[in-house]
Amino acid sequence: MLVIHSQSRARLVSIVTLLLLFGCTKPASQDAVAEAEEKSPAKPKHTNRLADETSPYLLLHAHNPVDWYPWGEEALTKAKKENKVIFLSVGYSSCHWCHVMERESFMDEEIAKFMNEHFVCIKVDREERPDVDSIYMLAVQIISKRGGWPMSVFMTPDAKPFYGATYFPARDGDRAGSPGFLTVLKRVHELWGERGETLREDADRVTSLIKMQLDGGGPVIGGELTESISDQVQKTLQEQFDPKYGGFGFVETEPQRPKFPEPSNLIFLVQRAGDTSLDAAVREQARQILTETLDHMAWGGIRDHIGGGFHRYSVDRYWRIPHFEKMLYDNGQLASVYARAYELTKRDDYRHVVEEMLTFIKREMQDQGGGFYAALDAESEGQEGKYYVWTKAELSSLLSASEMELVTAVYGLGDEPNFEEDTYAPQLSQSLADAAQTLKLTEAELHEKLVPIRAKLLTARNQRKRPLTDTKILTAWNGLMIRGFADAGRSLQHAEYIATAQRAADFVLQNLRTKDGRLLRTYSQGQAKLNAYLDDYAFFIDGLISLHQATDDKRWIDAATELMDLQIASYHDAKNGGFYFTSNDHESLIARGRNPVDGARPAGNSISARNLLYLAKHADKPEYLNLATGAIQSSASLLQRSPAAAPMMALALDELLATQQEQ
Repeated sequence: MLVIHSQSRARLVSIVTLLLLFGCTKPASQDAVAEAEEKSPAKPKHTNRLADETSPYLLLHAHNPVDWYPWGEEALTKAKKENKVIFLSVGYSSCHWCHVMERESFMDEEIAKFMNEHFVCIKVDREERPDVDSIYMLAVQIISKRGGWPMSVFMTPDAKPFYGATYFPARDGDRAGSPGFLTVLKRVHELWGERGETLREDADRVTSLIKMQLDGGGPVIGGELTESISDQVQKTLQEQFDPKYGGFGFVETEPQRPKFPEPSNLIFLVQRAGDTSLDAAVREQARQILTETLDHMAWGGIRDHIGGGFHRYSVDRYWRIPHFEKMLYDNGQLASVYARAYELTKRDDYRHVVEEMLTFIKREMQDQGGGFYAALDAESEGQEGKYYVWTKAELSSLLSASEMELVTAVYGLGDEPNFEEDTYAPQLSQSLADAAQTLKLTEAELHEKLVPIRAKLLTARNQRKRPLTDTKILTAWNGLMIRGFADAGRSLQHAEYIATAQRAADFVLQNLRTKDGRLLRTYSQGQAKLNAYLDDYAFFIDGLISLHQATDDKRWIDAATELMDLQIASYHDAKNGGFYFTSNDHESLIARGRNPVDGARPAGNSISARNLLYLAKHADKPEYLNLATGAIQSSASLLQRSPAAAPMMALALDELLATQQEQ
């Protein structure tokens, strides 16, 4: 958690007050969003510089009347030359409220005219530029104490932020409690003319805080790191665990608080549950937390019971109603978790989850060349979840009476509609085993009866207008999905899954590298570009290691070692140990960060430490042990202060200690 000195906080609050305390709260209800007219495919009235980009998200904005620039020297030079405030908008293709703000504000001719006249406007795809996103999201959190997307940041011409928030409605009164974007723009412009130096001073303060947060750290002097760190992680997860519905971080009095899968926690638990060197009671506790969470996720609406795979998160404690976007990185990590949980428990329902998930990935998120796409949108036809939900009338028109009776019993359709108006997001009202018992069937018999019904519904659903697929191929996220397929192939003894992982790995090796072998970040429309980040190296090397674990083929170890040497040369922090997020020849931003915390995706440093330990042993690279030790020690402060924030680094520490005992 970010800690800000009180004097700094007071000074920042004063500038926010000066800016009318513009809010960054999310709208309370989707019902307030009017369905926008479809964008006309004929001869666009406007075309801006984003038309030359390859990101599907940026291309969505290529015909806004806003004179958007991509992040780069051209926009920054223009801002300095004309002494204009930079307006930075960061989003991503599957972000529902990003689309809403585009329809309401960025397609508005009056608003766009004011933006073009008084600001230099930059649009960023957060998935292409996580360095830019992380820096300015931290700024928004410092200023407003919260964050999210779309991210809206106002900066001085030298890219230092002085105000930031998330979604704004177009005009005052459009949404209660939130000022209109046009009002915000006009007030910022006035302040820049009247009190520009004050805004620059505040931007300098915010930038200093960003640097402190992102550039700080280093090893702790004293304080031994031992296996007790992992014990503390498990103890904290037990304390955060929701004993009724699984998952972590719930609040009893806030049942509508969102709940996320948190794959790093689950990977930690499945590792602990299967570690025979641990006490049986410790293993059993880890197993219980793990299986309770996996069960409720698999039953809930967060899982797509018709098409397979998992949505991004649940908007409630019960995993019932999802935020409907589907991300490659979630499904990649969860494929590994459920596959390893199947290996641990031999439960067929976990195997079904994996099989349905990977069938979905191959059907909807795999490029012809073998790489994996980034995401599926949350909305279609301007409505979140429309593609995924059903009315009883729709289901009755598609299914026979006996099929409808079965679906009603299994997916809880006898209850009141669980989504908006008269629609249902399918979910299990109880475990499949319990449902089978009620219906006087075996679990296997019930599963077999549901397979053709789900296929029939999927065929019908495919006739609907599909959500946008973000077809860019990200190196890091492909690494996570490669591990998902490789782990599933190994655990389920499914050779086709391993072949799919190999094909994706070959795609990255052949298409997302420079002439000197370094990785690139993104591939879209036949073009690979942008410097790779630490996560690209860490996650992809981990994917290659997973292929070695599944096949024992030396070529994957050789490829992983070659890339690890390149990572060390360009990202290693020789002073503090571990690795920077950006390379030593990356463009200069206001901070060069390194984040040790495991979030929706694991920290690049923790995965790098584990990669180094594996390669030290299997590639005969003993020099990697010191680098792994340095990476782990660089997170010592976090591990001692808040170990549950870094469960993957705790696993790396366990692996290091085990290696040292073997020597």
